[in-house]
Amino acid sequence: MVKLFHISILYKHTNNDVKALKTASDLSSFGFFQRNSVAEFMNFTCKVLIERSDIPSRVSVKEKDYLCHAYLRSDRLCAVIISDQEYPHRVAHTLITKILDEFSTAIPSSSWLTLNENGAPFTGLDAYLAKYQNPKEADAMTKLQNDLDETKIILHNTITALLQRGEKLDELVEKSRDLSAQSKVFYKTARKTNQCCHLL
Repeated sequence: MVKLFHISILYKHTNNDVKALKTASDLSSFGFFQRNSVAEFMNFTCKVLIERSDIPSRVSVKEKDYLCHAYLRSDRLCAVIISDQEYPHRVAHTLITKILDEFSTAIPSSSWLTLNENGAPFTGLDAYLAKYQNPKEADAMTKLQNDLDETKIILHNTITALLQRGEKLDELVEKSRDLSAQSKVFYKTARKTNQCCHLL
């Protein structure tokens, strides 16, 4: 079954630090005790993806059973959608464009730098997460032209392909301030046992 798990709106600072301005997740398909760690890893993955993306660019990254779709605009505002591999790229990128347009209309760009982490007063993400679970219905409403805009979607097979030469994902996880100690243990356990949280 086609599934959307997560939407993030982020801002990429000139020093390449990335701040989440607003997020929404549907973690109902994960075990109750795994949800906090899965949510942390989704947020971590979104930031890593945007940190390593060019301005402007659209990317879709495959990782195990998941796809991460991202659009980083020239004004440094960006969004990431995490879905399963069955979710259509075109619909995901249509939704990203729609969300960023609405966000930039509702929240002035002069405030993006100073907003607290996940503190933007924007209420549309949960509704979009629910509405776009059915991509056929959503795609019929959006009718996006074949040309998304001036940028092409770059498809990577794994998030590791985005990392700089010599960087290792395990080291990024270990150094991350966005992940709790519990989530880091969860990541190591999932890596060893080849279970659920293979967002990375």
